[in-house]
Amino acid sequence: MERLALNCKDGDRKAQKQLYDAMAPKMMAVCLRYMGNREDAEDVLQEGFITLFTKIDSYQGAGSFEGWARKIFVNTALMHLRRADVLGISDDIQEARTLSANETTPIQKMGYRDLINMISALPADSRTVFNMYVVEGYSHKEIAKELGCTEATSRSKLQRARIRLQEMIKEKG
Repeated sequence: MERLALNCKDGDRKAQKQLYDAMAPKMMAVCLRYMGNREDAEDVLQEGFITLFTKIDSYQGAGSFEGWARKIFVNTALMHLRRADVLGISDDIQEARTLSANETTPIQKMGYRDLINMISALPADSRTVFNMYVVEGYSHKEIAKELGCTEATSRSKLQRARIRLQEMIKEKG
């Protein structure tokens, strides 16, 4: 992957095509997790690759290329969600405090595809925070900075996502 990235920096169109073919499936999965539907995910995927190829000169080789690229696709998805104003950052924190996530779930019985479909069914704001925190490993401080909200709001949305996922798992199980 690193070699393809270097060739892309030199403007090699063949390398760009190979990089796209190699990365598109993984980055599409990232886009789907954030967008929740294939059509929007495809738009974000294309925008992400445009950004990636436009900014590839800024990749300095520190860390993996795939990690650097993933960040571009996450940021592209977040920008798309912001433009659509679906993150709804103004929340009632008091309401979230009454929610509980202490129940155990029969998640072992579920398949990967079932779980992905459930995550995709979450409201966009909760799905975004869930993906950033659980899948991408962002801290609540980083999420708050990226989304322009408070850390408490980030925690609240994560809690809501977890509770909704637990409900969906119970319904399925």
